[in-house]
Amino acid sequence: MEERESKIEVERNKTTDRGGGGGGVGKAVAMAICGTLVYYHCAFGNSSLLSLIADVLIVLLCSLAILGLLFRQLNISVPVDPLEWQISQDAANTMVAGLANTIGAAESVLRVAATGHDKRLFVKVVICLYILSALGRLVSGITVAYAGLCLLCLYMLAENSQSIGTCLSWFLSLRNAASVDADNM
Repeated sequence: MEERESKIEVERNKTTDRGGGGGGVGKAVAMAICGTLVYYHCAFGNSSLLSLIADVLIVLLCSLAILGLLFRQLNISVPVDPLEWQISQDAANTMVAGLANTIGAAESVLRVAATGHDKRLFVKVVICLYILSALGRLVSGITVAYAGLCLLCLYMLAENSQSIGTCLSWFLSLRNAASVDADNM
């Protein structure tokens, strides 16, 4: 049974390495590049996030205008109508429901922590808020966001890397075995 599970895991890793796993490495690299550009624009360019969004929209608009003129000169018809670029009602409802669930869950945790019914949760929330407050005094918010993005990208790369994934699974199996031994004592 264990041999069969290990063969399935090897096949799953092969599929992931060939790119059949959803392109996690490409997503991580793209997120790192975009995050680096945003960080540079906001932190070192002394510009706001609104300025960045305006710059991106201007570049996209100019690029589309140049492509439109080029296609018109070359008599190339573009079959895509921009008026058809709409999301469905189901997609919009799903996005709003996900956002509402996230905000509701955060509000629920904070309400339970604030009422004092769960002392451990209250202490965890206070410690997290204190650490975030101290971190906010030391560095700017964009730096903290960029560091979080870098950690997320590293996690995504490690999750999709076969050698690191093998090491992590070995480490986690040792940790789980140790916790089982501790529970048996």
